[in-house]
Amino acid sequence: MNIDLRGHLALVTGGTGQLGRVMCRTLAECGADVAVHYHRGAQKAGELVAEMQAQGVRAMAVQGDVTSEADIRAMREAVGAQLGAPDIVVNNAVIQYAWTTVLQQDVADYEGQFRSSVLQNVLMAQAFVPAMIERGGGRIIGINTECAMQNAPTQSAYVAGKRGMDGVLRVLAREIGPHQITVNQVAPGWMISEDVPDDEQAAAYREGVPLRRRGTAQDIANMVAFLASDLAAFVSGQYISVSGGNVMPTI
Repeated sequence: MNIDLRGHLALVTGGTGQLGRVMCRTLAECGADVAVHYHRGAQKAGELVAEMQAQGVRAMAVQGDVTSEADIRAMREAVGAQLGAPDIVVNNAVIQYAWTTVLQQDVADYEGQFRSSVLQNVLMAQAFVPAMIERGGGRIIGINTECAMQNAPTQSAYVAGKRGMDGVLRVLAREIGPHQITVNQVAPGWMISEDVPDDEQAAAYREGVPLRRRGTAQDIANMVAFLASDLAAFVSGQYISVSGGNVMPTI
């Protein structure tokens, strides 16, 4: 059994970040055409598009602010004109603020996190789901976080935004399920990244993970590709932790 996404078009928000780039590459490797959303990383987006086009898939870059209804509508028009209507939407873009206590966090940070985490998912659904309904199927995949289940001190704005996102996407899964559109969330743990290498400062975290290691962006991208595929056609409304067992949603 192989993940075959030929004939599908994916739109990945935040596609120029480390995780975004790996998800875009992985979807392209599975045969999907890919629209790479970016906010400010035009050069990275262009390089990624060229890389995927060299693999034989169609690809384009599209700029916009995912907290702006007007920008998302413009993104829909731009992608539609060049590639068509996406049937796979990966909501990955996020704004993070400095972590501090509830008593010290600026109220504006909560408002910004709401727009980034919650409103993005609402606006993206309103813009792209109608075409999926017309097509008779599709995939919405939100990138959440293990932090939403851990409720660690100083993370209230981030956790609040991601928990709000969870609520929107679970309700959306019920609302659009009859159209054979699945809605799921992938929740990374503390992944190895360019900014946070797997050094000795991460030793305590690794010791708490059942698999005794940190994951990579590829681990997340693999789950996204699975959820985007026909292999996951009967999986919807799920928050799937990809954290080596560091968090275990209960039943």
